[in-house]
Amino acid sequence: MKHLPELHSQFDLSEARIDRGQLVERRLSDLAGCFEDEDSFAKSLAKGNPLIYQVSSQEPGNGLGDMHFGIGMLMPGRIGDEYYLTKGHLHESREAAEVYICLSGTGAMLLEHEQTGDVQLVPMTSHSFVYVPGYTAHRTVNTGIEPLRYIGVYPANAGHDYQTIAKRGFRHRVVATTDGPQLLLRESHS
Repeated sequence: MKHLPELHSQFDLSEARIDRGQLVERRLSDLAGCFEDEDSFAKSLAKGNPLIYQVSSQEPGNGLGDMHFGIGMLMPGRIGDEYYLTKGHLHESREAAEVYICLSGTGAMLLEHEQTGDVQLVPMTSHSFVYVPGYTAHRTVNTGIEPLRYIGVYPANAGHDYQTIAKRGFRHRVVATTDGPQLLLRESHS
């Protein structure tokens, strides 16, 4: 008889953790190069190295058709006028899509298609879904005043390519304005 992976998991919403899940924490120092205002980044880092986000994930199987999933929590805050964000990534298997389910908080998903250059800022509000198509770099941004909590579900063969984003960065950033969050082209990409 074939051994089945654990088929049931529970998560703690307030802590954004899955039982038996692998936990990855990203602190401010881990996000060097992600924010455009390097002076504000350095000043903030000199004051401390706070937790910016964490992801607790499970990978119950790696076969064709298997799914991986995780729960994330992105803290509120800003570096200069730019909201706290995740590193963002592409998938190693570029055709792999992903679904994000926003559980609580207010934020946005920054999407940049690798091949067409199309960019979109998709709102993330409690009880909403965001579909991330294949070949799309994606980054979560907390535009609210409380932690943004979400679940991500993706194919087991998707993989995560952080290196491409670390080299070239996102072409756009999300900043706070009096009119709310705005999508701006980075100066380094203008």
